[in-house]
Amino acid sequence: MNILILQSSPRAKGNTPWMAEEYKKAAEAAGHKVTLVNVSKKKIAGCLACEYCHNKGNGACIQKDDMQELYPLMAEAEVLVLASPIYYFTLNAQIQAPIQRMYCVNKPAKVKKMALLMSSYSPGVYSGSIAEYHDICNYWEVEDSGIVTAKVDEQQTEETKNKIISIVNNL
Repeated sequence: MNILILQSSPRAKGNTPWMAEEYKKAAEAAGHKVTLVNVSKKKIAGCLACEYCHNKGNGACIQKDDMQELYPLMAEAEVLVLASPIYYFTLNAQIQAPIQRMYCVNKPAKVKKMALLMSSYSPGVYSGSIAEYHDICNYWEVEDSGIVTAKVDEQQTEETKNKIISIVNNL
């Protein structure tokens, strides 16, 4: 399968990048093609709600920023993995922009499955992000292949790595 991981932590050696890398390694070991993009390093503006994409743009966004690099990757992805740190009860801003900008195409055409990876220093802060993720899965009519969370004492552990491997095995 063709897998796209959108990793949104600006901390290169942080816990979320570690989770994304572990997912990538497990998926590649299972024979999947994986592209990992650190969206925190991209310049992606929020949706303008201008409706250009639906009126004149034939599904193309009027904004020409780094999201242009992601549209072709999203169009070919069969599995989309969102990897986000949780700073304050929701997916971080760096991953929200690409999610919101998918409005112009409605749904990535080939995505059949999704997964969610989240890390936080606090327990009990994941419910808002999980609800948004499930709403996206339902709206896009894609299968949830799994969610892995890692609070401070679970980060970069063998147990968390095994949870990640387990959701890769659900593909």
